[in-house]
Amino acid sequence: MMYNQDVIAVRGGGDLATGVVQKLWRAGFRTAVLEVPQPLAIRRNVAVSSAVSEGEFQVEDMRARLVADPADCDRAWADGVVPVLVDPGAGSLAWLRPAVLVDAIIAKRNLGTHRNMAPLTIAMGPGFSAPQDVDAIIETMRGHDLGRLVLSGSALPNTGIPGELGGKSAERVVRAPTAGVVKHVRQLGDYVICGETLFTVGGTPVPSPLSGLLRGLIAEGMDVPQGLKCADVDPRPAENVNWQSISDKARCLGGAVLEACFYLARLRGVILAPFRQEYLQYAMTQQHLPATEAPERLPQIPLETHFAWRHRRRQAKAT
Repeated sequence: MMYNQDVIAVRGGGDLATGVVQKLWRAGFRTAVLEVPQPLAIRRNVAVSSAVSEGEFQVEDMRARLVADPADCDRAWADGVVPVLVDPGAGSLAWLRPAVLVDAIIAKRNLGTHRNMAPLTIAMGPGFSAPQDVDAIIETMRGHDLGRLVLSGSALPNTGIPGELGGKSAERVVRAPTAGVVKHVRQLGDYVICGETLFTVGGTPVPSPLSGLLRGLIAEGMDVPQGLKCADVDPRPAENVNWQSISDKARCLGGAVLEACFYLARLRGVILAPFRQEYLQYAMTQQHLPATEAPERLPQIPLETHFAWRHRRRQAKAT
């Protein structure tokens, strides 16, 4: 199977998936995110899925951009941003030809990911079996095994109980009491009082279950089913809530996915080459070849080693 050694596709762009995307992007992979037309992330301020509605969206040092076609990914990567495609069926994989596919939807069930989608496939959370569905599974439940690689079997089953914050667990999560369209009353980052209306669903007021900082809130205008998780109130003192940055759990899962990429590549003989595209462009410039020349059609060029090139690149930037 022909694949791009520096391309990784991530299904899902929620807050946990964003921790994964940031790790892969920082490591030098050309990372593309495949999302649904109406993302359901509630921690929207730290989710690259927000690019679907905003066009472009910044999360910490990383910028995501909505692109209409897989061919537009090249332009986004050249600009140093992460392309986001509305592609719930993953049809763009035929163009992307990623070396790795990561299912970071975290739907607690498999929504169609299988091992034939890429040379290496990784899934996060329950709903998958390794190696039948994917090559590896990342444990997502908080506790001793968070971030563990599962190469045979499944992740721990979903308990339906959210992680504890400030001594509160299930009671801090706000769900839609009925089906309908969401209209905001309060905004992300607001300090709210127990009983205060956070939003309405189909005109029905939805109160805050406790006092605290409104850490998560689904996008306004979403038509949600009854029982869907729509908000999250953090009861800790506001100064202790890092609601504007990627969470500790998301960073942990991102590191686990990066580990899985290189570990599986070593086991399966798959070549991963972060910065490969940048390096080829540099090599073409040194050989006075046109930048539009397809890398796979280039004649064999004696190239510097990857590490030597990166060292020279850092030195050039420093001066």
